[in-house]
Amino acid sequence: MTFKIVIKRLLFFVLVVWAASTIVFFIPRLSSRNAIRERFGELARTGGFSPADIEKLIASMQQQFGLDKPLLEQYWQYLGNITRLDFGYSLSRYPTTATEVIAQSLPWTIGLLLVTTVLSFVIGTLLGAVAAWPKSPGWLRSMATPFILLTGVPPVIMGILLLFFIGFRLKWLPLGGAYSVGVVPTWSWTFFFDLMQHQILPALALILGSVGGWVLSMRGMGITIQGEDYVNFAEHKGLTGGRIFRDYYLRNALLPQVTGLALALGTVVTSAVIVEGLFGLPGIGTALNLAIRANDFPVIYGIVIFITIAIAALMTILEFVYPLLDPRIREN
Repeated sequence: MTFKIVIKRLLFFVLVVWAASTIVFFIPRLSSRNAIRERFGELARTGGFSPADIEKLIASMQQQFGLDKPLLEQYWQYLGNITRLDFGYSLSRYPTTATEVIAQSLPWTIGLLLVTTVLSFVIGTLLGAVAAWPKSPGWLRSMATPFILLTGVPPVIMGILLLFFIGFRLKWLPLGGAYSVGVVPTWSWTFFFDLMQHQILPALALILGSVGGWVLSMRGMGITIQGEDYVNFAEHKGLTGGRIFRDYYLRNALLPQVTGLALALGTVVTSAVIVEGLFGLPGIGTALNLAIRANDFPVIYGIVIFITIAIAALMTILEFVYPLLDPRIREN
């Protein structure tokens, strides 16, 4: 990969982040709603503040958040703050900053997303490869069928079904939350097992809702590859079935899966955010849900931009990795 290609892809990454950030900045400002005025309006209804005091507080907060400046000046200041990952103060948790809110929620989202994405990709890819391989045992190929049937079920619907049947009716696992009420987070096996019990249902919702897609795509690619000349040549050479499956069949069918993973990252992250809110995990999804309810624009900006940067960065990394997996790829 040449230096020119690296610069080209990095510039595209910057362009994507800039376009998304610009949309996030201007879309809320098309609304006539004033987040600060609404926030202090709720405070005024509780009593204890005169209308004049409320107006002074609103003016002070608008000045602190830079809302009293011209729109174009706000925009340039906003772009400068993004480069420093400074999204301002949270309106609902003041004086906590939006960056601190994201930092507190991020470990939960990364843990859930990393485990479920890897497991669903690996399980779906292997089952799809086995289902398409004609020499696989029948019972092994039939294992892919239930996952294919679940392809049309979104992770959030899967989560609701798991909550109702496993959590509510059977009471095998907790209904939600990161850990049990009253449990103090400590570095102990007791807390670890309690934590894992609360992560099983959201993880299952994401895995069962996405593994079927990987099975179908890998199965289709595997069927296509069976008729390729290099597979037939390997069979005529007398190579063992295991080696043909591993070196000629699986390795070449895996390349489009990596492309599919890059294209599916947006859906994967969005599903994880929604499922987190459904199960009440203290991750990015719950923080976004609370920010929307509180009309907390700085936190909403921060989370949406952070997700955009994360997805764009992951896709850029995969673009760099893909030529290593397939040396045939060359850029002009």
